Amino acid sequence: MENTLRPALASALAQTVPCEIIVSDDASGDRSLEIAREMTAAYAGPHKVIIRGNEQNQGLCRHIDTVSKIASGEILIFMAADDVSYPQRVARLLAAFDAHADAYAVGSAVDEIDVSGQVLRRGAWYLDSPMDQRKLLHLGKFVTLLGASMSLRRELLDDLPPLTGLVEDNMLTLRASLFGRIYCLKESLLGYRRHEGNLGRTVFVRTGPGRAARRKRYERTIRMYREIANDHERCLQALPQLPPERRQLGEQIVSMYRIEAESREAVLNLPKRQWLSPIWRGIKHPGLRRKSVERAFKLAVPRSWLLS
Repeated sequence: MENTLRPALASALAQTVPCEIIVSDDASGDRSLEIAREMTAAYAGPHKVIIRGNEQNQGLCRHIDTVSKIASGEILIFMAADDVSYPQRVARLLAAFDAHADAYAVGSAVDEIDVSGQVLRRGAWYLDSPMDQRKLLHLGKFVTLLGASMSLRRELLDDLPPLTGLVEDNMLTLRASLFGRIYCLKESLLGYRRHEGNLGRTVFVRTGPGRAARRKRYERTIRMYREIANDHERCLQALPQLPPERRQLGEQIVSMYRIEAESREAVLNLPKRQWLSPIWRGIKHPGLRRKSVERAFKLAVPRSWLLS
């Protein structure tokens, strides 16, 4: 991200409340660390700045765990090196935590921007707020705070197993639901840059020949759903003191992700008669009924049409 790091770091340094800013490079191999050191060599402002890098690439989730162990704050605020935080961002997020004692993750709407910083769409990625276990379960849309806009109480990393997998958004949103609620501010606090290197484009592979891209998207989504289910299951095991109702809802959320992964895998690889079991379990499961009924109608459609 050496081409976008300068405006990203400048926006972090422009925050209106004192912060501990950790610039951490995940063995990217570009000039990110050099640029960060150049920009902060003579810095004498209110923020504490730490610049560090990994010797080997860890991937997004492990990198978050690594940096969280270095951070000293009670509230951790994420920022990617291709985005731009507006000056009031940290102040607004901290105020939301102060206003809501049950908040364990807080995000915001964002303004989507292009590679040059021009606004493409204002007020995007807002998540209906507040969100809790019941809403997450019954929406059945696998909704999440946008990771780029996310802030959280450090207990979600300190008191739970290490993050593993492709992406952090859903895992951390679901972790927050085990402790309390998730909030999203309608105010855009971030310029969220859209470009070919976005993680979402990598995960969901929306480019390339239709059928091949569709298959890759199915495969990576299946993997992601299973990683989310595994993470949430590990979190439930790590919290023996969790109230019974929260545990039951958490287990249903795990089941929801597993059923959806199995349903997608069946559509991708299995004879149609083997679609029936996950479809039926989905019909009986909160949050999956509509999607499962729609999938049942696809039994009459050739698989090649679904992957074209």
